[in-house]
Amino acid sequence: MSGLFACPVCGRPLERGEKAWACKKGHSFDVAAEGYAYLLPPNKKHSKDPGDTKQMVAARRVFLEAGYYEPFRRRLCELAREALAGLPASAVLDVGCGEGWYTAALLDALRGAGAEPEVCGIDVSKSAVRAAAKRHKGIAFAVASAFSLPAADASADLAVNVFAPIVPGELRRVVRPGGFLLLAVPMPRHLYGMKEILYDEPYENEYRETDYPGFALVSREAVTGEIQLDSPALIEALFSMTPYYWKTPPAGCARLRAASSLRTEIGFDFLLYRREETP
Repeated sequence: MSGLFACPVCGRPLERGEKAWACKKGHSFDVAAEGYAYLLPPNKKHSKDPGDTKQMVAARRVFLEAGYYEPFRRRLCELAREALAGLPASAVLDVGCGEGWYTAALLDALRGAGAEPEVCGIDVSKSAVRAAAKRHKGIAFAVASAFSLPAADASADLAVNVFAPIVPGELRRVVRPGGFLLLAVPMPRHLYGMKEILYDEPYENEYRETDYPGFALVSREAVTGEIQLDSPALIEALFSMTPYYWKTPPAGCARLRAASSLRTEIGFDFLLYRREETP
């Protein structure tokens, strides 16, 4: 049984079998050949095939595996390890896990600290979850929505969210009192060099001090750097990972795709919250 995943229909715990996950009320969800389950009910889908496409997932993997975001992944894992220190058997939920690049590193980092965690990942993109489950064994992956997490109440010691939709009420529900929420959000100048090519009037990302009901901020830490991309394929891969891919006018897209190199600032803010003990 997964201590985290629950039936998206009735909320009961899911028993994980070889070919299906099922709850005691009889709701059953087939396990794909790659090892993931589809826990996104039709009434929770906002389109026929929501989330990143197969091509976008492949492009993101190319960029991430080139190592440009490795400082971010390393610090994310360090913060998770520090938050869960002393827990030999923690439960971690990666909300918006994509193809599992951060999820797998979290599992390795926690095991490296001597723990035996249960790490699960969800994403609304079937293509992303399929790629994650195929590549990273030992992690339970499911297609699901961040707006209706298929997770039991107070089941997670740590919920992680890297650039994914943040639904405070759902996160508060699934993180146990005393547990943690770790967010990664873009800093104001993150990818500003790309915006200078895309837009006639580039803009900085909004900086916000954000309070979430039921959570107390423990720390906020910036990790910054600068990258140089000298491959149009890598530039396109990075572009396809961003929201600008969907909302940039054709002229800006054409300018970026004509560029042979790109130098830009990068920066993540890591926000660590503790779930308050109040009911």
